[in-house]
Amino acid sequence: MSPTLLAAAPPALPHTSSDTQLLIAVLLSIGAIVVLITKLKLHPFLALTLGSALLAVVAGAPFDKLLGSFSTGFGATVAGVGLLIGLGAMLGKLLADSGGANIIADTVLSRSGPRALPWAMALIAAVLGLPLFFEVGVVLLIPIVLLVARRGNVPLMRIGIPALAGLSVLHGLVPPHPGPLVAVDALKADLGITLALGLLIAVPTLVVAGPLFARVAERWVGPLEIPQATAPAETEKPEHTPSFGAVLVTILLPVVLMLGKALADVVVDDPKAMVQRVFDFIGSPLIALLAATLLGMLTLGRAAGFSKQRISDTVGRSLGPIAGIVFIVGAGGGFKQTLIDVGVGNAVSEWAGKWHISALLLGWLIAVLIRLATGSATVATITAAGIVAPLAAGMSSTHAALLVLAIGAGSLFFSHVNDAGFWLVKEYFGMSVGQTVKSWSVMETVISVVAIALIMPLSLVI
Repeated sequence: MSPTLLAAAPPALPHTSSDTQLLIAVLLSIGAIVVLITKLKLHPFLALTLGSALLAVVAGAPFDKLLGSFSTGFGATVAGVGLLIGLGAMLGKLLADSGGANIIADTVLSRSGPRALPWAMALIAAVLGLPLFFEVGVVLLIPIVLLVARRGNVPLMRIGIPALAGLSVLHGLVPPHPGPLVAVDALKADLGITLALGLLIAVPTLVVAGPLFARVAERWVGPLEIPQATAPAETEKPEHTPSFGAVLVTILLPVVLMLGKALADVVVDDPKAMVQRVFDFIGSPLIALLAATLLGMLTLGRAAGFSKQRISDTVGRSLGPIAGIVFIVGAGGGFKQTLIDVGVGNAVSEWAGKWHISALLLGWLIAVLIRLATGSATVATITAAGIVAPLAAGMSSTHAALLVLAIGAGSLFFSHVNDAGFWLVKEYFGMSVGQTVKSWSVMETVISVVAIALIMPLSLVI
């Protein structure tokens, strides 16, 4: 997730909870959220808010601190993910109204038959996902996925799952994403070896969790209607349209800027150097996506013959439909912060310290437990890396790199209602909670299990 979610949080809520009390609090709160949404049809924002309050009460948080953590987590999530969603919606609306999204869809359709489309979407997502944070990739790719599904008359799950898998696999396993980078530093692993082995593991994992699992998800979820609120509209083709090159440059601009930042961090490796400071600024997700949006006003809006007023109106209209998504995603972040502050992460760390198993499997299991408890892949990666760091001291460079990947794989396990990404995917695809679990949550689990299943035997070979 976005590094903004890792902003300094308030001290943990004072409590006297036992491990058993914490476990009961977690199970009750998650169960309540699911029941409120699925049975009572309560809006997810309200359900997450009430679930966070229930968690704090059962865990023993003082009454005056009841929703403090939720508010902090909500604010941090909206400040990071919410801004990215808003900028992505603006860029997506410009792509749609100018005909740019149609050009991308037509190009993909003309070069890929129905059978090849899932593989094409997985490849596009993987390439774009290499330097992109997950949320940025989602907001850039989903409008194209929805339009390709509509124009190609292809089931949404068949191409949506490969696109999500491409983004998620890269997010968890391959630097320069924040989780793998922090784990590389904590375990003193070699960045180049980790990147090479990460790509080696990522390719077969993506094949299984993307195009192959998409067929299964399609049967489990059933036919989906393309949500009108987030789908690019099939509008009449403008008299003037931007060129394919201009559209590609606009979409790839944030990719290039963030990749430049990652390269500068590795090559320059001096926070005080002017070059690295410049790249750190222009390569941050917010600035990179803002630059792409401003560029899109020229390369997409002006190229399509839009007046200044029409460009302004187009950008303004993009924000209304995604307001609900921002609130739901923010509430997911609030619930996650409440889980962290009542001590769930610390309790998991204490339990894990009593296990006597392989370092790779231990790292994976700790990351799985923290992921299930907190919902954040990056928090799970950082915490698990800190716990197993002493075990990496005597490891070879290849095994230290594999430990980084094992932790990254565990951090992706079974995204559910406490993960902001869960609600992001649910709302963009217009699915119910049950459908999101059957598709997105299971896909994340497939990625996690397939990756560790490849990592363990690879550690015996190299």
